[in-house]
Amino acid sequence: MNKPIPYGKQNITAEDIKAVTDVLQSDFLTQGPKIEEFEIAFAEYIGCKYAVAVANGTAALHLCALALNVKAGDKVITTPITFAASANCVRYCGGEIIFADIDPESYLIDTDNVKKILEREPKGSVKGIIPVDFAGRPVNLEEIKKLADEYGLWIIEDACHAPGGYFTDSKGVQQKCGNGNFAELAIFSFHPVKHIACGEGGMITTNNAELYKKLLVLRTHGITRDKSVFTNSKETACGFLNNEESAADYPGWYMEMQELGYNYRLTDFQAALGTSQLKRADEGLARRRDIASNYYDAFKNSEFIKGQSGVVEGHGYHLYVIEVKNRLGLYNYLREKNIFAQIHYIPAHMMPYYQKFGWKPGDMPDAENYYSMCLSLPMYPTLTNEEQEYVIKCIKDFFNK
Repeated sequence: MNKPIPYGKQNITAEDIKAVTDVLQSDFLTQGPKIEEFEIAFAEYIGCKYAVAVANGTAALHLCALALNVKAGDKVITTPITFAASANCVRYCGGEIIFADIDPESYLIDTDNVKKILEREPKGSVKGIIPVDFAGRPVNLEEIKKLADEYGLWIIEDACHAPGGYFTDSKGVQQKCGNGNFAELAIFSFHPVKHIACGEGGMITTNNAELYKKLLVLRTHGITRDKSVFTNSKETACGFLNNEESAADYPGWYMEMQELGYNYRLTDFQAALGTSQLKRADEGLARRRDIASNYYDAFKNSEFIKGQSGVVEGHGYHLYVIEVKNRLGLYNYLREKNIFAQIHYIPAHMMPYYQKFGWKPGDMPDAENYYSMCLSLPMYPTLTNEEQEYVIKCIKDFFNK
């Protein structure tokens, strides 16, 4: 096949382009009405009370850590099978990361391993946990929440891979990723290979009004225009520095920087693209699940498959992962065939930066075994049946040659 087949790919329609060009021809390119429009639509889709649009998923994680007051000496647990930002956000605030090994079947953080960490660490030293809905498979947050309540932890759900995904709780209720029923905060990414593509972008979701207000300030330099929380007097705000005059109200231009924040805003044209893409989110998710089912049926009886994402209720299928021996050989063979599979992820504890803190190969045997065999296959809604059949054929040809 001459046309390259990537592991992930955005789908930009004529409607998406019109949504963006309409904003480009409007009065607001940033800090305008499209931001709130996107936030309201996304919160409704996820099923939470509040959503805060930000520059990217990493910014979302950083703001979450700031909002939860992560500081030097605080310990936070996360999985090694994730993009580094899930751990880095804690380091940005001076906190310490503790990695918990994965469950080898689901590839998600192992609750039993989390419990062992909590039992061995000094009581109160671990402040939070960042479970990751890796590949789109939702973490059972009901189980995580029980541990969090027992040990006094907050939860940030990294749901970048799983908008629209869900798990079923002990009462038989479907719990959508990021709905705020178990985690204080959840985050999403709108990178081009994700379900919703804004070029770059991210979203934080929560049901906590106080955290929501704090996030709004932190994403905009720590500045607020809410006069109900202003600390300077009306006279100072008006510039009446010698108290020679009195002021009836704060002037229209006035704002206060009340804490150190960041410029982590999303633009209006990115938000417009996100809102447009969101309208097709369920359609895209259904197609991802069809593709996953096709892969599973093709490989379920293959001896060379040592593990795969499989067909799992509620899975969001940002990725479809297979585990194989001679992964490097297959990876290179597929590239020769114009198929650009990818690896997700190099375990974070093996990165040189985290090895500076004492982590080393051998610390996370299940994560490392997974890494030795994992390969993410092409997975995106516009992948055609013909292209998927070609991918499957090439994989089988490699192992049967």
